[in-house]
Amino acid sequence: MKALRIHRHGGPEVLALDDIPEPTPGPGDVLVRVLAASVNHLDLWVRRGMPGFPVPFPRILGCDGTGEVVGLGAGASAFKAGQKVALEPGYCAADARFEAYGRDHLEADYEIRGEHSDGFHAEYVVLPERYLLALPDGLDPIAAAAVPLVFLTAWGMLDRAQLARGETVLVLGGASGVGSAAIQIARQRGARVLATAGSDVKRDLCLELGAEAAIDHRSLDWPKEVKRLTAGAGADVVVEHVGPATWAGSMRSLARCGRLVTCGGTTGPTVELNLPHLFIKNQSVLGSTMGPASALPVIFDRVARGIWRPVLDSAISMSRAWEAHERLEARDVVGKIVLVPGH
Repeated sequence: MKALRIHRHGGPEVLALDDIPEPTPGPGDVLVRVLAASVNHLDLWVRRGMPGFPVPFPRILGCDGTGEVVGLGAGASAFKAGQKVALEPGYCAADARFEAYGRDHLEADYEIRGEHSDGFHAEYVVLPERYLLALPDGLDPIAAAAVPLVFLTAWGMLDRAQLARGETVLVLGGASGVGSAAIQIARQRGARVLATAGSDVKRDLCLELGAEAAIDHRSLDWPKEVKRLTAGAGADVVVEHVGPATWAGSMRSLARCGRLVTCGGTTGPTVELNLPHLFIKNQSVLGSTMGPASALPVIFDRVARGIWRPVLDSAISMSRAWEAHERLEARDVVGKIVLVPGH
């Protein structure tokens, strides 16, 4: 089978479409033919290399996607051949007690496929059946491949910030995968949503998804617009995943007793904090990684019913993955790019 792998760190040129043996399902496992798998910023970070995070080579990239069940290992009974499924990004050895309370993503051994182990940019994958979710009938598997990682991440961020009905939330990069999901989830939870984006097309998308206003974060004065729209108060919650390029403005946009929650930094890992502003205004800066697997059935149900929608920039052949990486690095993507094997 074909699999998209890296054998060393570097630019998009290190992506290799390799021929490797098709995996075999063991006890409790399911063999899945991948129908589509999305490209995330995490794929870029793994490809480039992250300080202090060794990656065993070769590594198959890809954090989430969709597929069709084609084989079952001994004892696997939750799915049947031909069934369409979503491929969950996260996994751990959490026991049922933590899963019941939606805390699996907070466990010390929580890991993400494509980062800590081989991912889904391949023609076939094998997973324990507990990490598969049946796709609702009628849901397009290509569009659905753009759902799991970003919607779980946005869900987890808003939970971490304890967003309450009636509060104002500012979503940075609202046309990105995480940003577009955060706008929709925050609106459904009864918040007033403001968003930022770097082009007219992206700002129009933010408004279409439910943001009340979309601000150009390329302008040096964009935090003043947030203050104007909030009568000088600022946003109760700031959803931040851009990093150094927007961090200072995000902190300036944060209300007294506000909470800034971050899941990463697409423009770099290091930011600065003005401590007096932080403690005098009783503000909080919160980190968030992914979200509970228990949220996925709710997320897919709302996507299937048209309450939320994944934003699909394009679907391209897995053999052209380097184009997806280049466009994502150039910030030339609206929503998500999805790779389709075998085309």
